[in-house]
Amino acid sequence: MLANWEMIARLLCAAVLGGAIGFERERLLWAAGLRTHMLVCVGSCLIIIVSAYGFQDVLGQKNVVLDPSRIAAQVVSGVGFLGAGTILFRGEAVKGLTTAASLWAVAGVGLASGSGLYLAALVGTIIILAVLAGVKPIEERYRRRIQTRTITLLARRGEFSIEMLRQASGPYARRIQQFVLKQTGTEDLDEAEISFVRLSEAALQEIAAKLKAMPGVTQVEGPDVS
Repeated sequence: MLANWEMIARLLCAAVLGGAIGFERERLLWAAGLRTHMLVCVGSCLIIIVSAYGFQDVLGQKNVVLDPSRIAAQVVSGVGFLGAGTILFRGEAVKGLTTAASLWAVAGVGLASGSGLYLAALVGTIIILAVLAGVKPIEERYRRRIQTRTITLLARRGEFSIEMLRQASGPYARRIQQFVLKQTGTEDLDEAEISFVRLSEAALQEIAAKLKAMPGVTQVEGPDVS
């Protein structure tokens, strides 16, 4: 039978490690924050302790076999239901996947703590925190590099073409993803929607300045154009 001090140590370890991960989510004001992660971690720890040591009084009976791994498997699959509650759909955007994944991972930390695998629980927590806090700036920097930037341009009818756009884009012409030229409600103006991919904000500003200086162009605007 597991000693009382060891049982308490495992539960406290789960609470501390789960809280460390939950604090990172709480810092970003997600619904599943400090308390949720602590509860999932401690709950997983308690479940695996009960699974491994809670039925020892019946193990001596005939035809009774204990398989603690079955309970652990149920925790791993069952916590997915809780994680699904943190996922939000806003139009075409999906929010909360990372928090759902952290809940799933923190359940693993709780199972490791409850099994007495303190090193695995500690290292797992460090890696999870590194992924949540350390990798995010790298991920955001990469997304900014590959995101699509759009310019809307107004020009006098028939005085703007794709060749002029390529001339203004210079070495960035290969970053042009889409060029759509259409008539506006005003008879003497055309509207061009231009999309670039993998283009920095500084390069976009440079292209926008060249477009503004071109003859026939009356207006250049966009979310990243000043």
